Amino acid sequence: MDTFAAIADERRTVADMLSKLTVEQQTTPSLCTGWSVRDVAAHLVMPMEVGMPTFLLTMLACRGDFDRANVRLTRRQAERPFEEIVEVLERRAASRFTPPGSGPEAPLTDLLVHGLDIRWPLGLAREIPEERVRAVLTFLTGRSARGLVPRGLLAGLRFEADDMDWVHGHGPVVRGRAEALLLALTGRGAALGALAGDGLPALRVRLL
Repeated sequence: MDTFAAIADERRTVADMLSKLTVEQQTTPSLCTGWSVRDVAAHLVMPMEVGMPTFLLTMLACRGDFDRANVRLTRRQAERPFEEIVEVLERRAASRFTPPGSGPEAPLTDLLVHGLDIRWPLGLAREIPEERVRAVLTFLTGRSARGLVPRGLLAGLRFEADDMDWVHGHGPVVRGRAEALLLALTGRGAALGALAGDGLPALRVRLL
């Protein structure tokens, strides 16, 4: 798979979906705690619009707290007209920016997960290409995804996708569609209702 080509296609797909939303849908709470659909869209364009000097200055202002800096910069982007946010996502779809120390799997993960953060509350279905979901699930369960998966979430559990050939880990099983596993692995408790297996009680404790 050409990961950068997949990233560009995902950005265009998300932009197309966003362009069709009503104002009410734009302000709907996403699966990201405290963020609306509009905020998530703003977060997706933030890395392409904010240069490294601005990011570093914001980090300093937030005393080195990455999450606070991310929220602050996302809030600024969210003040733009929604149509402008969508236009940037479409126009800069081919951007090859990756976070320092990360490969292209990081922005691909960001797009797939945040795309679901928007779609699930709005009830918008989409069949994500299997090779992309597989790549992101494998990335999230590897060592390079530190900070994206809550600490201790994977320990002693076996995760199985029932709509594609993908498994990870050993122990009591957590089973469900790949997109639900994607959300659960990144700490979204909303995915619990779409999962099953004898490992689900343990996962529930870790997420809630």
